[in-house]
Amino acid sequence: MDQAANIPTRTDAAASQHVDTHPGLPTPRRWWAIIAISFGTSLLVIDGSIPNVALPTIARELGVSNSVVTNVVTVYQLVLVMLLLPFSSLGDRIGHRRLYQYGQGVFMLASALCLFADSLTLLLLLRALQAIGAGMALSVSAAMLRQIYPAKSLGAGLGVNSVIVASSAALAPTLGGYIVGHLDWQWVFVAAAPLAIVSLLLGQALPEPEPQDRKNDWLGSVWSALTMLLVIGGLQLGTHGYPPVGVLLALAGVVSLVGLVRREKASPAPVLPVDLLSKPVIGLSALAGMSSFIAAGSLMLSLPFRLEEGMGYDPQTVGLLLLPFPLTMLVVSPLAGWMSDRVAATKLGVTGMSIAIIGLLLLAFMPDDPGETGIALRLAFTALGFGLFFAPNTRLLIGRAPRDRAAAAGGLMSTSRLLGQTLAAVAVGILLAGGLGMGPVPMFVSCALAAVAALCSLTRYQFRASKAG
Repeated sequence: MDQAANIPTRTDAAASQHVDTHPGLPTPRRWWAIIAISFGTSLLVIDGSIPNVALPTIARELGVSNSVVTNVVTVYQLVLVMLLLPFSSLGDRIGHRRLYQYGQGVFMLASALCLFADSLTLLLLLRALQAIGAGMALSVSAAMLRQIYPAKSLGAGLGVNSVIVASSAALAPTLGGYIVGHLDWQWVFVAAAPLAIVSLLLGQALPEPEPQDRKNDWLGSVWSALTMLLVIGGLQLGTHGYPPVGVLLALAGVVSLVGLVRREKASPAPVLPVDLLSKPVIGLSALAGMSSFIAAGSLMLSLPFRLEEGMGYDPQTVGLLLLPFPLTMLVVSPLAGWMSDRVAATKLGVTGMSIAIIGLLLLAFMPDDPGETGIALRLAFTALGFGLFFAPNTRLLIGRAPRDRAAAAGGLMSTSRLLGQTLAAVAVGILLAGGLGMGPVPMFVSCALAAVAALCSLTRYQFRASKAG
């Protein structure tokens, strides 16, 4: 059994002493804390997605090209992925709630200043500041979820959180389109700020900050951030017209990563959580999560090109045809989270990835005119598979980490997700550049990655079973 916290079984016998029995916050404080962190999660998701619909307007009014204006999104994502692990380490030192609320405050300040952005340079600086605030909050949010919910209900809590994420992601384009149509584009970057105010007002219900007597590793934090900058920045440059420079930067990032891993092995609480990654259950869960995010991201990035340019659907119809995926996830995620408190993560994960692979193959071999219903059913079936996988895998990654390393596990989870999304964009960019992006090849790539995620789950189970034996 791969349950992170539940009644031990034969395969869990050797690990039963690690069962988490944390009772969570008492009610009604627990409910107020859930509302507070839900509003905080919503603002982070909306802020990451809402600018997309405004990019053409921003490019036109600031007098820059469409390719240049995409940096509004790229800078935000890059700064965020650079800072998640350093901030999770800082959160352990000063207290999770304190860092979370600092992040909300920084985010609100940056959002207010966006109203005065009248150049791309200023806007990019403010987007970086928004990402700093978002990184502070996101780096410790999973750790606080583990403190808010009782250990036996952690899966259900993560399922609820996934519903908040999916709902906010679905709302962002509609909200952004309305704002651009009725107000100045600057208001797009302020739209999520009221959610931060509500989260701050209810913030006293969040778990008490419990600072750890630990020296902050500034060198490790800076090194980790620069390594992410080299790797992610290099990959992005490589797929945006600068392949030689991008490859060199990415390779430099890999060399830097090797040196950082060697250094962090000697640290009792490393910024780059090599101590957690060395635990097979957590390391394999992180790898499975990243593989599944690349698979899902590759599907959702490549399919619009196939539907619009390969099958002749107009953009508005394509948007509607893609809706079954997030809508199915919206229903399946909380159910999968609830089930993960009762059913082994391996059973759910392998079942989910098997369903996803079948769905991806059905999408790969679609006829030239499958019809709207045929496309929707294939997407919904594929989303069912991914939905069954995400929540149980996340529960295992978060729940199996030592409680004093919960923030590091949360930072690792968020970094895996963002790396997966970035690598998905790189993979689709390469396939499109090679003339393979509008056929079945992206689905085959996603199938292979889903198989990797399933194999990680099986290996994780075999390791625990052999250890128990």
